[in-house]
Amino acid sequence: MKNIAILGSTGSIGTSTLDICERYPERYRVVSLAAGTNLDLAFQQCVRWRPQVISVATEELATQLTQKLKAAGVTGTEVVYGAAGTVRVATLPEVNFVVSAIVGVAGLEATYAAVNAGKTIGLANKEAMVAAGELIIAAAKKNNVTILPIDSEHNAIHQAMRAGTADEVKQIWLTASGGPFRNTPLKDFEHITPAQALKHPTWVMGQRITIDSATMLNKGLEIIEACRLFDLPPSKVKVTIHPQSTIHSLVEYVDGSILAQLSVTDMRLPILYAMAYPERVPSELTFDMATLAQLDFQQPDFERFPCLRLSYEAAENGASHCIALNAADEIAVAAFLKGDLPFMGIPRTIERVLEQTPTANPATIAEVLEADTTARATARQIASETLARA
Repeated sequence: MKNIAILGSTGSIGTSTLDICERYPERYRVVSLAAGTNLDLAFQQCVRWRPQVISVATEELATQLTQKLKAAGVTGTEVVYGAAGTVRVATLPEVNFVVSAIVGVAGLEATYAAVNAGKTIGLANKEAMVAAGELIIAAAKKNNVTILPIDSEHNAIHQAMRAGTADEVKQIWLTASGGPFRNTPLKDFEHITPAQALKHPTWVMGQRITIDSATMLNKGLEIIEACRLFDLPPSKVKVTIHPQSTIHSLVEYVDGSILAQLSVTDMRLPILYAMAYPERVPSELTFDMATLAQLDFQQPDFERFPCLRLSYEAAENGASHCIALNAADEIAVAAFLKGDLPFMGIPRTIERVLEQTPTANPATIAEVLEADTTARATARQIASETLARA
């Protein structure tokens, strides 16, 4: 029996994790949840799972949830809030497996605290690894903690790398669907609307990650995450466009062998893999080989997707640039969704922020968050200047 904490329990990864817990009650017990701002779903999860602790975003929401639980006769669940509440959820003594699925750097402190508390991590929050990967990996080594990637691409690499040693890996290949604009003429990119960018051809995801997939910044963050998770230089982390999204990633070994991981496009499979590791447990998530009519691959176009180029550059330039890349993107995507920035204004904003970011390696989480705040402020200023000129 594994005792589970879920950071981001009301998001898509969180609800899929709870679905796994529902299907395997003899294996997984929900102990604590961090639910953010979705009060109605947080309440429903409390009624169903009766966690020892649940955290919500603010004190006001915590008060409301406490009142709703009391009115419903639900007892035994402590309601906490804010960053400190999320840390509490992640570090309860009873917890031995933490699913880190809060989008952005909001889950960074709790993930780092969980690693230092010796918890096994199922990592779905790539931003934590991008912003503070070196610190998290160092803490994991110090505390003998296993970090198991839940992102489908890194999960696939983790599986394929079990076939050999790290020294035998020549390079890895992250697959990308290419998003909705892989065949769109470059001249049309300035006129792409939020509604168009939110129509992902393969996955149903949150707004920011869907826009990031359209710009391929999401794949750029995955490049940085892969470098940290698998201790590889950026030159050994390749990207290939694979529209079918059937092969989730590949590992090429020094002898020329290439191992690919194939499965259904259902996030419950990588979640189950991480939660069951090192075992494999039976599931109904089977892939129908009869549907495998063809597999297409193509090189990504860095002119069409400059965010990919910027990500490689940030990976080469070190921690402060990786922090700035992620922070600037989050601000730029929000401005695009509001209609304050054109689609190609996203990479332009990121590039200007990176140009103003000094090369540095933050030594603490506090320094990481300070660098993140600075980059966000710079991105907001650049985005507002763009809007003023429009």
